[in-house]
Amino acid sequence: MTTPSNDRRIALITGGSRGLGKDMALALAEAGTDVIITYRSASAEAAAVVQAIEGKGRRAVALQLDTARPETFAAFVETVRAALGETFGAERLYALVNNAGVGNYAPIADTTPAQFEMLMKVHLEGPFFLTQGLLPLIADGGRILNVSTGLTRFSLPGYAAYAMMKGGIEVFTRYLAKELGARGIAVNTLAPGAIETDFGGGTVRDNPHVNAHIASQTALGRVGLPDDIGGITAALLSEGARWVNGQRIEASGGMFL
Repeated sequence: MTTPSNDRRIALITGGSRGLGKDMALALAEAGTDVIITYRSASAEAAAVVQAIEGKGRRAVALQLDTARPETFAAFVETVRAALGETFGAERLYALVNNAGVGNYAPIADTTPAQFEMLMKVHLEGPFFLTQGLLPLIADGGRILNVSTGLTRFSLPGYAAYAMMKGGIEVFTRYLAKELGARGIAVNTLAPGAIETDFGGGTVRDNPHVNAHIASQTALGRVGLPDDIGGITAALLSEGARWVNGQRIEASGGMFL
C-alpha cells in the first residue's frame, strides 16, 4: 500500500482542545499535517487551537464529540465525512489518534461502579466503536495511534481502574494492527508517563512535592512536558516510522526503570 501524499495528510485527534491533544495537534501541524480536533465542551479552547494551526499554514477544524456516547458516533462519522470535503477537499483521513480521556483517582476499595463505568465508556468502549465507525474513512497506508499510560507498566495505588482500561487499549492496538495489516494501516500505542498538564486536576503540574518525587524517579531527572508528547506523536505518524506496527512506545523519560 502507498502512503497518502503529504499535501493530503489529515489527522483526527480526539480531545484536541487542551492538554496532550492540543500539543499533538500543534506538533502535527508543524510537521505539515492538517488536523481535525474534537472537543467535548470547550468550544472556545478548540477554536483557539484551530486558529493556532491555521497560523502555522495548515488547515484545521474542530468538531464536538463526547467519546462516552457511542450512540452519537454514526452521526459524527458523517460530520467528519462532510468536513473532509468542505474544509480539506479530501475523502480520507491519514491518521486517527485516540487521545480523549478523563482521570480518576480512587483506591480499589473505594472505586464505585459509576466511576468504573465512566472510565470504561471513555477509555475502552468509546475508542473501540469510534475507531470501528471511522475505519472506512481512514486511507489505506494510514495510521492509528492509541494513547495509553505508563501506569500499565508500573503500578501506583489509586489508578487501578484507569490503568485496567488502558491495558485493554493496548490489547486493542495489537488486534487492530493484525486485522488492518492487509490495508497497510500501522497501529501503535503511545504510553505517556507523568506529564505537566491539567489532567487529573493538574496534580503533577501544580503540586511541587508530587512533581519532585516523580522527577527523582525518572532517569532524565524531570517530569514530562506536553511538548515531549507532541513531538513523539508527530514522529510516530511520520513516514520514517512506517515500519513500526503493533508496538507500545512509552514516552516517560525513563520512569521507574
